[in-house]
Amino acid sequence: MSVMSSGPTSHTYFSQRLRLHYVDWGNPSAPPLLMVHGGRDHCRNWDWLAERLRDRWHIIAPDLRGHGDSQWSTEGSYRMDNYVYDLAQLIHQQQLAPVTIIAHSLGGNISIRYSGIYPETVKRLVAIEGLGASPRMVQERAKQPLDERMRIWVDEQRKLAGRLPRRYPSVEEAFKRMQDENKHLSPERARHLTEHGVNQNEDGSFSWKFDNYVRSWPAYDMAVPEVEQLWSRITCPTLLVYGSESGASNPSVDGRARHLKNATVVSIDGAGHWVHHDQFETFYKLASDFIDAP
Repeated sequence: MSVMSSGPTSHTYFSQRLRLHYVDWGNPSAPPLLMVHGGRDHCRNWDWLAERLRDRWHIIAPDLRGHGDSQWSTEGSYRMDNYVYDLAQLIHQQQLAPVTIIAHSLGGNISIRYSGIYPETVKRLVAIEGLGASPRMVQERAKQPLDERMRIWVDEQRKLAGRLPRRYPSVEEAFKRMQDENKHLSPERARHLTEHGVNQNEDGSFSWKFDNYVRSWPAYDMAVPEVEQLWSRITCPTLLVYGSESGASNPSVDGRARHLKNATVVSIDGAGHWVHHDQFETFYKLASDFIDAP
């Protein structure tokens, strides 16, 4: 399926003095549907899904700070509370509540936390591998004292300060890198994601739009019991989607699903972390049936 020529329109909004970008697929009289991308991705990764749903939903897809066509953090710091605030501001400024959300990975983590903070504003939630690190990974990290985690973070920041964005001599070279990242991607999808995911530099080369600093996770975050308490506050029907070939831990197996009162966990065969690309038709049917339910 090719994405139609009459695609979305670009808009900006402000959050913590950053100019952030989102696309609007039109149909403003329809119920609002937010699509929130994952880390080192961009809002146009939802184009195929938006194309299918735009006739009955008002779809808005933001670029997270430091991603796509949104501004980068001047401090090079990307914390979850900042991301949650950005999402809250978009929903508030555009008066989207009650809103339905489909989100992936980092975007899912942000959306799930937002839904626990403002449960009355979310109608339905679909999150693809959006609960964050597995309990095992969290336990391993917790074994490191804060001073050690801070040292690691400081070292990462210093390295990133000297790391220049990788330059590709052509879009074709960046496209090949995109294909290497996910073997499930068709050439058509990989090229589309690449063309919307790079900027051309002054010397004619191409670099990914995301800020390299988004690679660095802060030394500390909300405590696990606090995050679990946010999960328990979510009142809307929630669909947690996982790929059977992904390295992510399934919450119905590791116990995290028990903290969400109204959640269903589905694992999709033949899919890795990018379920909505790897098994698009299966995911589309699953997600559309879920969000269209009365």
